[in-house]
Amino acid sequence: MTLIDGKATAATIKEEIAARVAEIVEAGGKRPHLAAILVGHDGGSETYVKNKVLACKACGFESTLIRYEDTVSEAELLQRVQQLNSDAEIDGFIVQLPLPRHISEQRIIEAIDHRKDVDGFHPVNVGRMAIGLPCYVSATPLGILELLRRYHIETRGKRCVVLGRSNIVGKPMASLMMQKQYGDSTVTVLHSRSQDLKEECRRADILIAAIGHPGFVTADMVKPGAVVIDVGTTRVADTTRQSGFRLSGDVDFDNVKNVAGALTPVPGGVGPMTICMLMLNTLAAAEKRYYS
Repeated sequence: MTLIDGKATAATIKEEIAARVAEIVEAGGKRPHLAAILVGHDGGSETYVKNKVLACKACGFESTLIRYEDTVSEAELLQRVQQLNSDAEIDGFIVQLPLPRHISEQRIIEAIDHRKDVDGFHPVNVGRMAIGLPCYVSATPLGILELLRRYHIETRGKRCVVLGRSNIVGKPMASLMMQKQYGDSTVTVLHSRSQDLKEECRRADILIAAIGHPGFVTADMVKPGAVVIDVGTTRVADTTRQSGFRLSGDVDFDNVKNVAGALTPVPGGVGPMTICMLMLNTLAAAEKRYYS
């Protein structure tokens, strides 16, 4: 069984990005600048944003963190988004999700200038991605594609099952895997209402689990030799840890590893690649690779 090491792969890619940034600066260009808006003090969001700031440093980027209490109004948040849209120093920015219930996430996403939407969530980027035009692809699906590519995993003509239909992972992942220039696979999307779910999973050459249910994918759901990509990152109680919790994936790793041909761990698999792809999108934004 091949362990698909996202942490090591991300470290290599960040070195490649840093080398490109050094070239840009040496040629008289400006460093890419990523801004992040963080609302409230959600533990997971705090960790993600901290890791993004560290990744910016590793890549040679400038970074700005803008914090608000969870009592901030939607109007005030929208005003800050507009300020970032018009700030020529900021190449790309993100608004860390989830947001408090009194704020419409979709309204905030749609307010972001799609040319600075390095998360790839704006409808313009989602639409361009769906029809194969250059755009910012959301970071998690892009990271999975990069892992498959760098581990030389053949996707063309393979049967791919995407378990989950979220706007952030499931839907874009399925779209990318079926497109000729990306996965060129035969794709099935499964979700909570799917019938014969176990049997459908067992048919997959490539199984991408993004359902948000710890340990959902068991060994009897995996075709022998299949490639299994675990997107899940759920915090579960663990009294043996100082933090009181551990991260659990959607895949029963200890048993699936005896069946799968290749498998991503949690943590250390897809997670580091997600942050790394955000850096890659920011570099593209700084170079105005997709939008003039």
